[in-house]
Amino acid sequence: MSIKNCTLSIFHFSRFTGMRNEQTSPDFILLNIGHAVHNADWNWRKVCSPFIRVHFIESGTARLIREDKVYELKKNHLYLTPAYTSHGYKCEGHLSLYYIHIYEEQHHHTSCFDLIDVPVEIKADPLVIQLVKRLADIHPERKLPHFDPWSYDNFPTLIRNIARQNTTPLGYEMEAQGIIRQIISRFLVHATHKNRHIDKRILQALRYIHSHLHKPVSVDMLAENSFLTKDHFIRLFKKYMGCTPGKYINGKKIEKAQRIMMTRDVAIKDLAYSLGFENDAYFNRFFKRETGENPGNYKKKIRLLAGGDFT
Repeated sequence: MSIKNCTLSIFHFSRFTGMRNEQTSPDFILLNIGHAVHNADWNWRKVCSPFIRVHFIESGTARLIREDKVYELKKNHLYLTPAYTSHGYKCEGHLSLYYIHIYEEQHHHTSCFDLIDVPVEIKADPLVIQLVKRLADIHPERKLPHFDPWSYDNFPTLIRNIARQNTTPLGYEMEAQGIIRQIISRFLVHATHKNRHIDKRILQALRYIHSHLHKPVSVDMLAENSFLTKDHFIRLFKKYMGCTPGKYINGKKIEKAQRIMMTRDVAIKDLAYSLGFENDAYFNRFFKRETGENPGNYKKKIRLLAGGDFT
């Protein structure tokens, strides 16, 4: 794919999110990359990870099961599974593949996959095949020691892998970012709106919420921007999202707080203010209500799991 076509891929994604004038380019952290050869031993059920999975099939056959759909994995094809997507694998013979695990760090923009659907399978062009292999060559330390998802798909391992990014030479880190964006862009050019049947006013509100998590977001303001009364807006939001807008907003802020604590050492007070909370006491209470523990203890646990490496 040419530079021009790659640029068009990002522009195409911007059209879907409706935020062409805001930062929409996602930041990715490489967790794992490697080559694996399986012989009827790649069989797992109910895998659900907090990171994106990409597989490039080099040879052999297997099946990917997602949402009761079965995809026959084919040679020279790429397969993408977004974070928090329940899926499984079935392999009854030889299979040679490359695996890539990617953590998406969200800032003041929505996730790649919040409002769009990307294809599960695409044909890999010669350039992207070279890029996958190059990514594996420059990061041999990121290969998995074991292929059992339960051995690496857990909170402590995720924290350590994210923290490990800080020790990667800048040149390799920049190259990895470029390669990951090239790979993801191949899927994004074929993306479609996920919520085609959601009221456009709610979609607009969702886009605003995701791009303004660093500021106070009021239900009154969202209703006014949607040209609806507050009560009508709340009813419409609950109809499509299954919860009140206030609960949705605060839930997304807490998710963002957890992601920030996983990658940076930030004082709890500064974190609360950076997410638009009026004060850290309110943030502490809401964080504990959502996660079961206060943010101070949560932060200490993360630092312990990561070995304190947040430099």
